[in-house]
Amino acid sequence: MDYEVLCFVRVNFPNDPNVEDMLYWYLCPFDGPSAGDHVIAPLGHHNRTQEGVIHEVRITEEYNAPFPIYLIKSIVKLIKT
Repeated sequence: MDYEVLCFVRVNFPNDPNVEDMLYWYLCPFDGPSAGDHVIAPLGHHNRTQEGVIHEVRITEEYNAPFPIYLIKSIVKLIKT
């Protein structure tokens, strides 16, 4: 059985005082994300996009997802720094 390998990134949103100390996992459909890169990602129940910073990159099979896969949102844009 073949499993799809996915890219997960752990992001914080330092410009949002409501969540500035929290980290969130996202799927990253873009090539080459690195810690320190910025992203545009949906946040919260309303999925408003905000700029965040990648703190960790994890490339692994779907069954090893760092958070339940059905709850993970996707990065909208990768901004290389």
